[in-house]
Amino acid sequence: MIWCILVVGFLLPQSLADPGFFTSIGQMTDLIRTEKDLVTSLKDYIKAEEDKLEQIKKWAEKLDQLTSTATKDPEGFVGHPVNAFKLMKRLNTEWSELENLVLKDMSDGFISNLTIQRQYFPNDEDQVGAAKALLRLQDTYNLDTDTISKGDLPDPEHQRANGNLKYFEYIMAKEKDANKSASDDQSDQKSHRRKKGFAADYLPERQKYEMLCRGEGIKMTPRRQKKLFCRYHDGNRNPKFILAPAKQEDEWDKPRIIRFHDIISDAEIEIVKDLAKPRLSRATVHDPETGKLTTAQYRVSKSAWLSGYENPVVSRINMRIQDLTGLDVSTAEELQVANYGVGGQYEPHFDFARKDEPDAFKELGTGNRIATWLFYMSDVSAGGATVFPEVGASVWPKKGTAVFWYNLFASGEGDYSTRHAACPVLVGNKWVSNKWLHERGQEFRRPCTLSELE
Repeated sequence: MIWCILVVGFLLPQSLADPGFFTSIGQMTDLIRTEKDLVTSLKDYIKAEEDKLEQIKKWAEKLDQLTSTATKDPEGFVGHPVNAFKLMKRLNTEWSELENLVLKDMSDGFISNLTIQRQYFPNDEDQVGAAKALLRLQDTYNLDTDTISKGDLPDPEHQRANGNLKYFEYIMAKEKDANKSASDDQSDQKSHRRKKGFAADYLPERQKYEMLCRGEGIKMTPRRQKKLFCRYHDGNRNPKFILAPAKQEDEWDKPRIIRFHDIISDAEIEIVKDLAKPRLSRATVHDPETGKLTTAQYRVSKSAWLSGYENPVVSRINMRIQDLTGLDVSTAEELQVANYGVGGQYEPHFDFARKDEPDAFKELGTGNRIATWLFYMSDVSAGGATVFPEVGASVWPKKGTAVFWYNLFASGEGDYSTRHAACPVLVGNKWVSNKWLHERGQEFRRPCTLSELE
């Protein structure tokens, strides 16, 4: 096994494969099968070499017996005509056969297989990308070097602890104590902030983002909690949801973020993933200077786009979004499916185009992105939250759910509080799909506004 790894390491820089394995855990699973096949091939080679050595060993034992007998009385041995003939035959024919056996290369099958598989190996960019991902995880989740080098990552359950009742009660009690302390000693706090130089609310965005990824700094106060509810939603009396209404949960108030539970089935998820996997390519971003799509280190994932006309499941999902939001999906972008890689992330960004990006969606001709619908198509063992640094909100992945929010106000102005990020995936495989709905086509519709969902 060690020898095989060394061979792989030696051939790595010569990889003929396109870069980007590190940006998709889903595609990295193919590498496991590749290495398994190589190990099987290596074992076959070892077995062939062992069989070859066993044959040579038998030759040596047989010849050792013959020569031992012959050297005791050489003249008497060759005086026997049969012994004389066999000696001539061995030296003239059989030693040549032994030579051919010794020189026979048993590695042809293994080397041939390795050569074929080598074109699918990761390359230098993948290796560097994975190394940077480890550093990113170390920084974001405050992991010490010894811990991450040994692979002793935190308990995955801890990363989602804010989702269980005990942790929630702890946060509530902590917030209550903090509020009480603030009201009792407000002047002292202001003095302390002046001495400190800045308040917690004015931490650099990067620091807020990383804290939220760790489940810290979430601004869920008792007052805010009272505004959040769970309900059944029928999509403005949509016939499809009257008898089986959708389950909604308020995740946040401003911006209003709604989670839909059990909104996509496991079977639908597998079909969407199967359609997307062959098309996954490195996710891109809009370059504000050139206006063109380009890859970026702050977005580590692979994505694919699915049209409703190519599969009835995709079409059904699109219509479900339209029925529940009241927004026309005919002017929306295609369903984007994304799979995150090693330490996969998407640092803080806006989904909508700002005033300094007037041409961001010009080629679509459908206006700005009015709203975002995001499906979670897998659970994530640790990390991978969707966080909103401006407001201190974290939304954790839960398979089969979706979250929805408006990017624009009714005036058409962008809601800058929707600036959000996808936290690095610490442990697990994160699959999502999203639908960006645009302004055009909504003029004469009656959308299920978030105020109506209260």
